[in-house]
Amino acid sequence: MTRLPLALLIPLCYAGVYAQTAPVTDADQNFYARFSTRTSAIQSQQPSWPPPLVTTYTGLFQVVRFDLIHQITPTLGQTWNLGNSKCMAIIPWDRTEIDVNLPPYLVHEAPPGSTAPAPANGAGDMSFLGKFRVISANDQHGAYVVSIFALATLPTGSYKNGSTDASVAPSLAVGKGFGPLAIQTTAGTTLYMHKPATTTTGNPISWNLATQYKVAKYFWPELESNATYYKGGADHGKSQEFLTPGVLIGKLKLHPEDAHSRAGLTFGGGMQIAASTFHTYNHSLVLTARWIY
Repeated sequence: MTRLPLALLIPLCYAGVYAQTAPVTDADQNFYARFSTRTSAIQSQQPSWPPPLVTTYTGLFQVVRFDLIHQITPTLGQTWNLGNSKCMAIIPWDRTEIDVNLPPYLVHEAPPGSTAPAPANGAGDMSFLGKFRVISANDQHGAYVVSIFALATLPTGSYKNGSTDASVAPSLAVGKGFGPLAIQTTAGTTLYMHKPATTTTGNPISWNLATQYKVAKYFWPELESNATYYKGGADHGKSQEFLTPGVLIGKLKLHPEDAHSRAGLTFGGGMQIAASTFHTYNHSLVLTARWIY
């Protein structure tokens, strides 16, 4: 299932890097320069906030991204999530974003003193996200954005590291800025296609809220609320919420002397902390590194 997306990602990643290093003296002959200029024009019509650590970005973004997650369960078992279902986002058309997310790799450690073996390590599910920016205004003209997006997940994961069935998660995203303060929120539900996921997991509803504040030139401290409400399935009627304090640093431009260069890096980290009685894990360290192209 991963060969085709990998084959597509290689030239797309190369295109992004080349767009930042190729000579731009003759943009009419340079496809990558024209593509970069068009992307900048599309993003200039929306606020310049960074994508939050956990909450899906409300605007359009073009990035190669790697996340690292370390979760601690209520029984003190541990799971390392390498990738966290993040990989590459591209803006192929006006007001449209397409994400290709390679399967994460999950490494499990049994709780201290447990006689039962830890779950088998392995790859998770592959997913694709499509986003359409409905309306927006940049920082100088109102600083707001409304988008709709849908995440499609394929059951490519190995033993119990992914879902048993495919799913689609339609969502609404809204963001508003107030000077250096940015508030972004998303809400949606996950719709599984077949049994047993429809009966064991149901159709959970998610709501995420991220509040960010710009400090100096590169620092964006943030606080997120990441909530899930379970409808149907084994956890029907339950809900869980995590509070995620964190900080993002960037964008650190690779060519600051070039006003037209898009290449840059953003780094960030935070800690998800369980804030509800019911929770599937106690806390989770979230680290992210992003190549913006």
